[in-house]
Amino acid sequence: MIRGLILFTESLMRYSYLQQAMLAAVLVGITCGIIGCFILLRNLSLMGEAISHAVLPGVVISYLLGVSFFIGAMLTGLLTALGIGYISENSKLDDDAAIGILFTSAFALGIVMITAVGGTGINLWNILFGNVLAVSKNDLGLTAAANLVALSGLLVIHRELIISTFDPVMAKTVGIPTKRVSYTLMILLSMVIVASLQTVGIILVVAMLITPSATAFLLTNRLRWMLLVSVVIGALASIIGVYLSFIYDVATGGSIVLVVSIMFAIAFIINKYLTGDSGIQ
Repeated sequence: MIRGLILFTESLMRYSYLQQAMLAAVLVGITCGIIGCFILLRNLSLMGEAISHAVLPGVVISYLLGVSFFIGAMLTGLLTALGIGYISENSKLDDDAAIGILFTSAFALGIVMITAVGGTGINLWNILFGNVLAVSKNDLGLTAAANLVALSGLLVIHRELIISTFDPVMAKTVGIPTKRVSYTLMILLSMVIVASLQTVGIILVVAMLITPSATAFLLTNRLRWMLLVSVVIGALASIIGVYLSFIYDVATGGSIVLVVSIMFAIAFIINKYLTGDSGIQ
């Protein structure tokens, strides 16, 4: 264990690709931890899954056009979020039904597009499960920029977001544009998901959005503590996950998610059997 830690530390000091991977993973862990809290509290966990799956066609289109996958993924993610809101507001269907329809359709379209072009140059495994060790300086820059914009956006709407999350009726009464807040949150969520694709991929990004915040939710009854604990869990799981993937030569995204899942299991046991569901005050 100690020998592995020493080897990892030396490699981290020596190799730029490992430094970039670590930075990207920590950035994703922090931002997912923050926005995931609001997604969880607003019962929008399925929305994160929908957007993460719906970006697949955008990734394929970006490849065909020879542009960064961030562009295509961002556009399809935004269209999906807006489409879900439009369908649920203009039909008898609720959000869950609209989410189920759009994300499965978009994901199926992406798979069909990949098979139609023969999959040449498109690594479906990396798209689905990420490849953080292959993060370039450009990818890291885009990830950092997307996360910074998302966090800045949350800071701008934080008051309205908090009020509409905990008391939507009062929010409407005092004149807060709840629909605009919801759509803004969906846009920011799309940015975070796209920024996380290289790190944990389409499938595992949902775990990074929900599991750290769910773990924090079990341990605390205060929003500020929930945000802080979720960020710490997301960042720590990312660091440990990258370390384990390097030492044991396993998938990095999967390692990160397994670590955060173990943290959730520990929090569940603490919440259930030790704290009596009181949490951090």
